Amino acid sequence: MSDRKKVGFLSGWIGKILKYVILVLVSVFTAFPFVWMTLSALKTKEEVMSTGSFFPATPQWGNFVSIFFDSPILSYIENSMFVSAIIVLLQVVTGAMITYALVFFHFKGKNMLFAFVMGTYMLPVAATYIPSYIILSRWNMLNTLTGLIVSSTVSMFGIFLLRQAFMQVPRGLVEAARIDGASHFRILWEIVCPMTKSSFITFGLMSFISTYNNYMWPSLITNDESKYLVSQGLRSFFIEGGAYGTEWALVMAASAVIVLPLLVLFAFTQKWFINGIGGDTGMKG
Repeated sequence: MSDRKKVGFLSGWIGKILKYVILVLVSVFTAFPFVWMTLSALKTKEEVMSTGSFFPATPQWGNFVSIFFDSPILSYIENSMFVSAIIVLLQVVTGAMITYALVFFHFKGKNMLFAFVMGTYMLPVAATYIPSYIILSRWNMLNTLTGLIVSSTVSMFGIFLLRQAFMQVPRGLVEAARIDGASHFRILWEIVCPMTKSSFITFGLMSFISTYNNYMWPSLITNDESKYLVSQGLRSFFIEGGAYGTEWALVMAASAVIVLPLLVLFAFTQKWFINGIGGDTGMKG
């Protein structure tokens, strides 16, 4: 083997080793909070407050038993899962229809309409709280899960994300379908949506996580504990003088249980999520 080949071989191996080392370090830093939370959930209160022990001396599995059977955390998770699933469904439907009109319809003011949509997306979320609260109050939807759902029917971010994917769909394909007599509704759901599946899954996953973890808006319009989402329930029941007060081991156990559905969801959708972030619409040139 010549010296040039040896140098190339060694540099290639060094590059691979360096890449794997960086990936391992990033993975460790990313996973550490969840590992620490899970280990803390298996400790006693004294061990959690102590800085001298990273692993529990004796795993306290009773902490998880208490969370499942002696606390309302499962009802909070059920509320969050229900609200998040309905909101994702509505946002996907409304986002797809609005985006289809913005991309494939021809009408005056289309660009201005899209600029208006993006302008509302750039508004601080807090700026919408007061008018949204007034509207829900007039509709008698305060302190209801229906109010939470109705107030999140349309996602401006979803319109923006789907528009980027829809613009990659060949217009000739849509026009050919129209010539063959297909309706806009059929073109959207049987041609455009399957070709942009990754973007829909990415949007749905991000919308689900955002709704599931939402705290401020649900706290403003709901005050009945039976309608709390997980963030409200965790704060009120486990931290703000609730049943367990400052029992941090139980707080960590509840947090681990709350995060678990999101981890499972991401594990099943990560392939499409990554493709959607990369702008892959499933088409090849």
